[in-house]
Amino acid sequence: MRKDQNALPSSSNSSSSNSPSSTRPLPSWPRSSPAGDTHLQFFVRILSYHSLVVQADSSDTVRSIHEKIESITGISIFEQRLIYRGRQLQLEQTLAECKVQNDASLNLVGRMRSTGYPEAWHLINDVVSMIFRMYKTNPPSNRQNPKTLRTKLTNFVSDSLKDPLRDSVKSREKLSGYLQIFNSSSATGALVMLYMSSCKTNKEEAEEAIKSFITSIKNSWKHFCLDTVLIVLEFCRLLNKTAGIDDPLYCFCRRTLGEMAKEESIGIANKDIEKKKCLIGIHDIFPFVNELASKLSRDLMSSTEPTFFPRLSPKDVTDFSTFIEAMKIQIERRVGFGGPIRVPLTEELPLDYADNVIILHGIFTHLLSKLENVLVKIEEHVEWGQKKKEPDTHLLQWYEYLRVLKELNSISKLYYGCEKVFWETMKRRKDVLCYLVVMCAKRKDDNNWILDCKELTNFEVRRCLAMFILPEVKDEYNDLHEMLIDRAHLLEESYEYIVHADLDSLRAGLFMEFKNEEATGPGVLREWFFLVCQAIFNPQNALFVACPNDRRRFYPNPASKVDPLHLKYFSFSGKVIALALMHKVQVGIVLDRVFFLQLAGQTITLEDIKDADPYLYNSCKQILEMDPTTIDQDALGLTFIDEKEELGARKVIELCPDGKNVIVNSKNRRRYIDSLIQHRFVTSISEQVAHFTEGFADIMSSNEIKRSFFRCLNHEDLDCMLHGSENGISVEDWRAHTDYHGFVKTDLQISWFWEIVGNMTKEQKKILLFFWTSIKYLPVEGFSGLASRLYIYKTSEPIDRLPSSHTCFYRLCFPAYTTINDMQERLRIITQEHVGCSFGTW
Repeated sequence: MRKDQNALPSSSNSSSSNSPSSTRPLPSWPRSSPAGDTHLQFFVRILSYHSLVVQADSSDTVRSIHEKIESITGISIFEQRLIYRGRQLQLEQTLAECKVQNDASLNLVGRMRSTGYPEAWHLINDVVSMIFRMYKTNPPSNRQNPKTLRTKLTNFVSDSLKDPLRDSVKSREKLSGYLQIFNSSSATGALVMLYMSSCKTNKEEAEEAIKSFITSIKNSWKHFCLDTVLIVLEFCRLLNKTAGIDDPLYCFCRRTLGEMAKEESIGIANKDIEKKKCLIGIHDIFPFVNELASKLSRDLMSSTEPTFFPRLSPKDVTDFSTFIEAMKIQIERRVGFGGPIRVPLTEELPLDYADNVIILHGIFTHLLSKLENVLVKIEEHVEWGQKKKEPDTHLLQWYEYLRVLKELNSISKLYYGCEKVFWETMKRRKDVLCYLVVMCAKRKDDNNWILDCKELTNFEVRRCLAMFILPEVKDEYNDLHEMLIDRAHLLEESYEYIVHADLDSLRAGLFMEFKNEEATGPGVLREWFFLVCQAIFNPQNALFVACPNDRRRFYPNPASKVDPLHLKYFSFSGKVIALALMHKVQVGIVLDRVFFLQLAGQTITLEDIKDADPYLYNSCKQILEMDPTTIDQDALGLTFIDEKEELGARKVIELCPDGKNVIVNSKNRRRYIDSLIQHRFVTSISEQVAHFTEGFADIMSSNEIKRSFFRCLNHEDLDCMLHGSENGISVEDWRAHTDYHGFVKTDLQISWFWEIVGNMTKEQKKILLFFWTSIKYLPVEGFSGLASRLYIYKTSEPIDRLPSSHTCFYRLCFPAYTTINDMQERLRIITQEHVGCSFGTW
């Protein structure tokens, strides 16, 4: 920060200079004059060549001195201000309180005539005079308006903003002028003095006034000016010395300064202005970084008891994060950051930068070590809790550790070798880190740092981070997009509802009902997702092609243009898949690798087409493995073309300029294969992929967010999210996650039920599960991954009635059948495909 006459004084105790730019201590005004000789003689310099000799008692007020000067010079009290040791003397102070010594020299400065803003001096002097009156009146007298001090400070700021052209240069100069007057009037010290008063009323009033004033000047302009920074920094320094780092008002001021530092650093970094100086420099920021790091360290080391976990203050972590981001930006900008910094330093840096850069490296190492110790304790606690089957009660507290880890990861990128150290530490604690992410990470946070070392994560972590990126389904019915679909026209009507819907309503969620059916709610919605995805990916609709070796896998059909609306249907398909993921519905469909990689913005290689076109894959492998001499003899008879049949006609596409005349040989065979793959699986379906991507991104709100979504996942992860478990349905797992109402688990009917289910075919189990829950494909965790447990309800209906279900609540209902054969026959009926998948229950 530059040093000039407006620069903030440091908090040292030096007071040897009378210059306004010298340092000054926090004012300390006693309530009575000091004992001893009270008679003083001092000099008041009016002009550089003329001084007055004034005699007074140390108990006399500054106002009385002003009155004497007025009687001699004719200068009105309102136009005067007295400066002693770089500080303006306030009217209500006594000479003893100002520590005016015998034979001292005071400077008389014209107040009204020396500034363009006389009204500002008038307002701020009223404020300071009020503060001294309040401080001296202890206990305070009855005040008619307890918010007077705050009101006066608010008026001071609002008066500086009366210019109708608030964004004009003149208006900014006026605000700056007002703040300079505030800064040079000792108002900051006076307010802190009042805050430190032993009188509770004074303390509360000062706190309210300071907070209100800082908030108003911070919010006055989009871009901070130097004087705003100086005022907040002065409050921080004074409160740090007097109130301490745990004081609430100090923490408020520190947080405000951190926000200003972060916003200014980001603004300057984005503008990429090399020569522009920051109002808040590293030397201003670093003391707070060091202070907060020390506090976090103490908290992390606060106990070694096995049942106790150190608590990190969320506000301290937030402040640490804010200052770290500002400091990191400034280091990168100041050093030029051509790469990580080596410690010990191998290049010369300005002294303040060099010292702070080295200390920050030490902070990183120290906090990382302490956090690893905490992760070990958490790991032990989680293992103990899992054995005891007791829920974690520390999750809110553990969230702060993730936030600190994020900041340490950010710091590690500044230093050579530190990023490797960070991730090696995390690899040692991989299991507990993954546990914390899944259990504690929040949707609102930037969690991308975890993906910097993606191999460290597991499926649960990647799925969790991906779901954070998807919109969150709203609970309010009025926000949902409503659909009423005719089963006979499922695909066409679904298309109309989705394509023409308001995007915000789609992102809120869906409410589904089939025509002429009473059923509504989540169960019907799950059924609709399953049915509409079966229709979209039905090869007869020519939108997608199924992989020969795995009929669940699909990629866009290059010949889809047989339908004039095919591109719009691809956009519709993208929306439906994104919505299914958002609603956590497993639809039994998966996207082939060649399709996934394009959605993720990655390159397709030969190994990626193995499922999509096994014949082409094997042919290309053979070409690559052939003897070079054989290929160079034109044994293949290939040129750089691709032939395909399209709408009954043979079409030839050149894979490079004049490709039909470029013979494939041993030197260009790799390029030929890459070009062929590029054409078959990228170029030929580029429009289809683009429209699918557009639809998917509409639900995500942007293409950038869509890319982040796929960056979180591996291809196999998306398979698990869309298709669900690859394992057969476990009857033991099913039974373990089922409760009873009206029945008890020892009833004959319950024993019969599970015996019958155990003897069902794989497909019958799926149909029964679908009848019961509208779920045909379980999550990868099995029944434990469902939103709730399942229920079997006993009904009072006649025993010849079929079972019924409430799919929204995972309820299966049936009467107390008298024989196992009766129950088996009723269950056989509902596990027929045409019954179990089109029942219309709710």
